[in-house]
Amino acid sequence: MLSFISREILKEEKNTHMTHIEDQVIYGGVNGTRQAINALRELRNMLQGKTSGDLSVKWDGAPAIFAGTDPSDGKFFVAKKGIFNKNPKVYKTKADVDADTSGDLADKLNAALEELPALGIKGVIQGDFLFGPGDLQKKRIEGVSYITFHPNTIVYAIPTDQAAEVKAARIGIVWHTTYNGDSFENMTASYGANVAGLKKSRKVWSQDAMLRDVSVATMNASQTKAVDGHLSRAGKIFQKIAGSTLRTLESHPELPRLIEQYNNTFVRAGAMLPDSRRHVAGLQKWITSKYAKEMAKRSTDKGKKAQQDKLNAIMSFFSKKNTASLIAMFELQKEIVSAKLLLINKLDDLSDIDTFVKTRKGYEVTGAEGYVAIDKIKGGAVKLVDRMEFSYNNFSPDILKGWDTPGRN
Repeated sequence: MLSFISREILKEEKNTHMTHIEDQVIYGGVNGTRQAINALRELRNMLQGKTSGDLSVKWDGAPAIFAGTDPSDGKFFVAKKGIFNKNPKVYKTKADVDADTSGDLADKLNAALEELPALGIKGVIQGDFLFGPGDLQKKRIEGVSYITFHPNTIVYAIPTDQAAEVKAARIGIVWHTTYNGDSFENMTASYGANVAGLKKSRKVWSQDAMLRDVSVATMNASQTKAVDGHLSRAGKIFQKIAGSTLRTLESHPELPRLIEQYNNTFVRAGAMLPDSRRHVAGLQKWITSKYAKEMAKRSTDKGKKAQQDKLNAIMSFFSKKNTASLIAMFELQKEIVSAKLLLINKLDDLSDIDTFVKTRKGYEVTGAEGYVAIDKIKGGAVKLVDRMEFSYNNFSPDILKGWDTPGRN
């Protein structure tokens, strides 16, 4: 079992938002940074066949769907993320769905409400819609005949001669999270869903997200050496970072959020992060510009001063010591990302469904959205995503999406 993650690296919350593993360096403090490095070491060991563990694929489905039994009255329901509102928004009848949603979203929720009771779901589980009524298409891509579904950014493609179960289904859902509690308000999440315990229905293509038989993706000596090199450099860089800098960032989450936002400007542009020293200087200029724009929006001296005070407080972080540590932290992130990408490339070998992105010129091969390593002992999980590929595709207007934004909230 994967035992590298404690609840410091990821606190399980409703809707199970996960931080990218490299961002634990800016969010997680000393423990989170150490655990991120250890997470990659454990994954390396797993892909060497030395250890076993639970890994799942992040499917690029939409919308998110919750289904199961309402603990307050024992009735079956489906829901969106409004399930965890102060007044939970769940749908138990077609009238409930139609009163709150419309279009494609309503069609999917109504189909789920009709078909999912046949699975005999116990408790509450969460998944992502892969396809609903009318979403399956027959496409020829690179000379191969496929049945495809395109729920979000990635186009999933199953060779036609292997797609009998998909073609027979009305809806397709991948389940990834289980919730426990005697009310929606106090439910806690755990990664994984026991799909094996569900009943079968030809109308529902129901999958779990778990990766099985990871041994077939075992790394060779050369690949292991490359990962080891990045992890060794990561460990050495970690020793150079002041613990006080990491603790300051951990206790003041607004600054890590700004750092992540700045880093994402490069992801959206499909650009590598620059030299770390220049990157820190660029970060300071970006923060200053961001707050200057906020000040310009304020019409009163009091409002402008409030923004200036926020800027002053944030910029006070950039002492000589903290700046040197932040430069090292960006170097550490680069080593973590490099090791992560090598591991992702091996995990992609396990896929039995082809994945593409759709452009105006046709289809291009892409990898999975990413992977989640699950620690069943301590209840945590960590996300590994190739942000230069998937995140760029997700942001890029040149990649055609399979969703209509107003209907997928």
